[in-house]
Parts: sequence; C-alpha cells; structure tokens
Amino acid sequence: MNISLKTGRYDAVWRAAETYMRARKNDVHIPLSYAFARKLLEVYPEADEDIVSLAILLHDIGWWSIDATDIFEKGFGPNMMQSDVRFLHESEGVRLSREVLERTGWPEHVIAAVGEIIDGHDTRPEPRHLNDRLVRDADKLWRFTVTGVSVACDWFKMNPHQYADRLEATGLQQLETEAGLKMATEELAITRRALLLHLI
Repeated sequence: MNISLKTGRYDAVWRAAETYMRARKNDVHIPLSYAFARKLLEVYPEADEDIVSLAILLHDIGWWSIDATDIFEKGFGPNMMQSDVRFLHESEGVRLSREVLERTGWPEHVIAAVGEIIDGHDTRPEPRHLNDRLVRDADKLWRFTVTGVSVACDWFKMNPHQYADRLEATGLQQLETEAGLKMATEELAITRRALLLHLI
C-alpha cells in the first residue's frame, strides 16, 4: 500500500484538533512529528497505520489544558518527564483525543488504542508494542531537525550548538527503532551543517 495515498483520511481530525495545537509550539511540532510517523510506517508496514497516524497527530494536544507558564517552568528541567504537568498533559490528551475522534466518527477500538498510546507516551518507561514505539520515535525525531533545534534550545535555555550536543549525547539513545535512530542521526547531521554548528 502506498502510505501517501491515504493521508487525506485524517483531514477532519486535523481540523477538529487545530485549536488544541496552539500551545507549546505544537502547531509546528505535531506536523513535523506526523511526517516522521508516515516515514516510519513505510519502514514498518506491519504497524497499524490509522492508530499510529492518529496517535501522533493527537499525542500532545493535552498541553492546551495547561497554563503556559507551568508548561515551561514545570515541564522542562530536572526530572521533567516525571513532573505533574507531564502526567496531566497525557491524561488531558487522552480526554481530548476521545472527544476529537468521536466527533470525527472513529470507532471505539481505534479511540481506545490511540488513548492507550497517548497515556504515558512521555512518562511510561517502556513502549507497549510496535505502534507505541513508532509514535514515541516520531515524537522525538522532530527535535533533530533545524526547526526542532531552533525551537527547543530556548526551552532548555541553551544555544543551538549546546542543544545539538545534548541530542547527540542523550537524545539518540532514546530512539526505539533502528529506522528512528537512522533518521535522527541523518537529521542531526543536516542540522549541524545548516546552522554552521562547526563554527558557532
């Protein structure tokens, strides 16, 4: 199956979720992560296309429910993956994803599977299955792009070079799949060249 032929299948979900993407640069992060999920699905055709695509599209919409100051003061820094706001954005993401998917006509088994992935996508130590692994990788892969480094370096109070070094030191080992690791390595090399990180 040609993955690209079915992307219009999710247009109504994109429209229904658009309001919730106006937090924490998710209107940038989610489309970039979605594109990586589509690439990963081409490598792992045994994964469920609908569940992976919908889960990555909706995984971070729960940030919309959280105060912007709390997002950046409590959601980043030491032990950030175990902060209260991380757990809250996951539970809110499950709630909002159910609303969006019900409104756009998806069946209960898809809604439940998407919610299972969103619940714990940042805080759960291990993935549950292949669909989960692909969503977790797609969520992280945007960080390695020029856009991801440019946006996230400010969240971590670093310059682009420092953040790229951090990704190389600790970010690559967080990837769940061989394809995800390859994509991240290639993107980081492109980013280093584009931002002249060998000079500044």
